[in-house]
This record gives sequence, C-alpha cells and structure tokens, in this order.
Amino acid sequence: MRGIRFTKYTGKEKTPFEKYMDVFKELLLHTSGDVDEAIDWLRELDKQYDISGDPQYKTDQFLEDLMKKGMIREEIRPDGSMQQVPSARLEQLIRQSALEQIFGKLKKTPTGNHRTKKTGSGDETAENLRPYVFGDSANVIDMHQSLLNAQRNSGIDHLQIREDDLVVRETFHNSQVSTVLMIDISHSMILYGEDRITPAKKVALALSELIKIRYPKDTLDILVFGDDAWPVQVGEIPYLQVGPYHTNTVAGLQLALDILRKRKAPNKRIFMITDGKPSCLKESDGTYYKNSFGLDEYIVSKCLNMAAQCRRMQIPITTFMIARDPYLQQFVKKFTAANKGKALYVGLKNLGQIILEDFENNRTKKL
Repeated sequence: MRGIRFTKYTGKEKTPFEKYMDVFKELLLHTSGDVDEAIDWLRELDKQYDISGDPQYKTDQFLEDLMKKGMIREEIRPDGSMQQVPSARLEQLIRQSALEQIFGKLKKTPTGNHRTKKTGSGDETAENLRPYVFGDSANVIDMHQSLLNAQRNSGIDHLQIREDDLVVRETFHNSQVSTVLMIDISHSMILYGEDRITPAKKVALALSELIKIRYPKDTLDILVFGDDAWPVQVGEIPYLQVGPYHTNTVAGLQLALDILRKRKAPNKRIFMITDGKPSCLKESDGTYYKNSFGLDEYIVSKCLNMAAQCRRMQIPITTFMIARDPYLQQFVKKFTAANKGKALYVGLKNLGQIILEDFENNRTKKL
C-alpha cells in the first residue's frame, strides 16, 4: 500500500516509576509486606539490572514518589520506632497485578452472576437453538431463524409459519457461588529451596479480585491452616508467613464447613492449596496428635471422613497438590474419591492458570 509504513507495535512504554513498581509489588509478596526489606532488595536488583533504564531515576527517587503518591505510609512499631507499610491503595494495586498475571485482564459483568448448565426459562440468552415445545414463552422464540425455516419449507411466495418452523433460543439461569480458599502455611511451604507460599498468596489475591469485579454477588472466604486453622481477610494475604507448623487438614476443612454453613448461596465449594500430607490433628481434649513420618492411618482416616462429609453436603473440594511425591499423590486420590471432587497435580508456575480453568469452567457443577 503506497504511502503507508508499517512498524512493529511495541505497546506503551512504561515510565521509570512503573518499571520499579512492577518489581516492587513482587518483592512485597516475597517479603510478606516488609517495605524496608523490599526496598533493600530493590537496591541490589537495580545495581545488577538497572530496573528503570534511566540513570537519573534510582531507588531513592522511586521511594520518594511512593510517598508522594500515597502508596506507603508510616506506622509506629511496638518499640516506638517508625516503619513504612503499604497503604490500602498499594494493597489494591497488588491484588490487581496478581489478577492480571494469573487471570488476565477482565471486565466487570453487568449482573455479577454465574451462568449454570441448566437451560430453560432463565435470565441470559445463549447461542444454542432448539425446536419449539408447547409451553415455551413467546419471548424466547427466535423469529429471525423461525422465518428462515418457514421460507425454506413453504417458499417465499406462499409463506406460512408452522409450529415445526419455530425454534427457541436457550436461556441460562444465573447462580451465586460461595467459595472457601484454604492455604497451607505449614513449614514445608518454604522447605527444599522452594518458595511455595508466594504463589499461593498470589492466587488468593487474584481470586479475591476476580470475584470482586466479575462476580460481586459471590462470596469468597480465605483461611490458612497449620497446626490450627483460622480465617484471614484479603488485606492480610500479602503479609502471610509460613510458621513452624504441621499440616492440620482436618481443622481447615472443619472451619471451611462452618463458614459455608452460614452462606446462603445455592452453590458452595472449597479450593485447597497444599504441598504436604496431613500430619496433625487436634484431639477433643485440646492436645495435638502429630506425626511427620509417612502417612499416619489415624490422621488419614479423619481426613477421608471430612471429605465424605463434604460430599454428603454437596460441597466439592478441588485440591491443588504442589508436591510430586507418589505416596502423597496416592493419598490425594483417595481423598478426592471420598469427596467425588477434583485433584490437580501442578507445579508452581502453572498454579494460577489451573485455578482459573477450574473456577471459570466448573464452578457451577453441583446444582
């Protein structure tokens, strides 16, 4: 084409501040929200990789801009000294960043509902057409396709619309979902030279932001489990740390069920991210039974009982297993069979992508 030059589209060039911010948000997750430590890492990385690409824009300038933009604030430590902490605005940016990395850029839907696999008289039109059946509402008849059928069957000169010509466009019912996300914070989440807790936190942040903007009528509750289980708020997720804990899967499931019993949504489910076998129980007398060696039959039986209880309540459990040990995978298979849920054996890099696939495609399976 004469007079037109085509060049490679490279997208909008990021500012030095934006380049720094991309790295800084990742570092905050790795340091569990410790701004000072994240800045120290940022200085070291800048020395090696020149993050901004601008010799005039360095870490001190970035830190100053963070303060001006209200991204960090000062807080008094228990000892009376001052520390810098992320502001609510920065926490929101971290959630949005996790969402874009894991789930892609999504737009908010107008109604905030899930589309179920049940068809009939519903709220949302679909692409599927079916023959008219006596009793169907007139407003779901696809007149354009019905007229085309009549024209094909009777001809344009003697056009007649018969019942056989009529077709109906299927509609879907909208549904709400209540989800509990369980995150394993046992000590093994940082063992063996692998950081497994940071991807888990990123998935939790992304999932919470996804529900907020895509399905505002849904509920998402997040809990962590080690020796015990307790709920956490979305704002606490970046600051989660692994503790010197065993893995009390039963306590996590019990708390998840307690939460879901209070939810009114017709569809309920549990996501569980874990990298290790169940190794702890809390007995009725308040003592803990722990066994870190192999799969303890007593602990395993309690876990299978909980999986079966969830099945009876029609609450599917999707287990994301990020360990490769064959004997642990055998346990997960038994656990999944008892619940009739789903098990996925994934590496750290694929964790978020697989959660997206399951949440988006199978979230309304139990109806």
